[in-house]
Amino acid sequence: MDRPVLIAPSLLAADFLHLAEAVELVNQSEADWLHLDIMDGMFVPNISFGMPVVESVARLCHKPMDVHLMIVQPERYIDVFHQLGVHHLILHYEASVHLHRYVEYIHQLGMQAGVALNPHTPVNVLKDIVHLIDIVLIMSVNPGFGGQAFIPHSLHKIREAKELILKTGSAAKIEVDGGVDLQNAAQIIQAGADVLVAGSNVFRAADPARAIHLLKHVL
Repeated sequence: MDRPVLIAPSLLAADFLHLAEAVELVNQSEADWLHLDIMDGMFVPNISFGMPVVESVARLCHKPMDVHLMIVQPERYIDVFHQLGVHHLILHYEASVHLHRYVEYIHQLGMQAGVALNPHTPVNVLKDIVHLIDIVLIMSVNPGFGGQAFIPHSLHKIREAKELILKTGSAAKIEVDGGVDLQNAAQIIQAGADVLVAGSNVFRAADPARAIHLLKHVL
């Protein structure tokens, strides 16, 4: 394996009464990014947390903040998340009518731009923009709730995304979010993933730092 595996613990699975401790755990661990899921109860059937929480987390977080917008009209908040110090901003293909415009704008602000695909959305919809984006986020569960089981067909989508990236000369990383654990992490990486998002498998483990270590070195 000649490429590093990046681990992005998902704050959605942390104990919200102790977010400061969760962020510090990530700071002190082998994790590479901190993943934050923003849900509005419209694009997905759940509400997670918004800008005040992200602002508080940003004051404590030493790792790049990887923000996944599961909201309608995500372009309304690009400037706000930039002001909060977000490093990667990921929009859903299904929620963004003028995706090219927003990807360019995210780059103009100095952030990395990602595009997420729901389980039913084919990879080939990215063929005209993959060369411009930094992250392809493959949702391996239906977005909206943590703790779901990995959808096996996602491995095929990861391989397709890798083939598209290589074919177009894109530098995009493949991030996988949903049901990632020690039982499937090796398969996911071997299929072409660069970044593993893990929520329950990290924050609900008896030893979260060790869970991160094991995912990081699963191969």
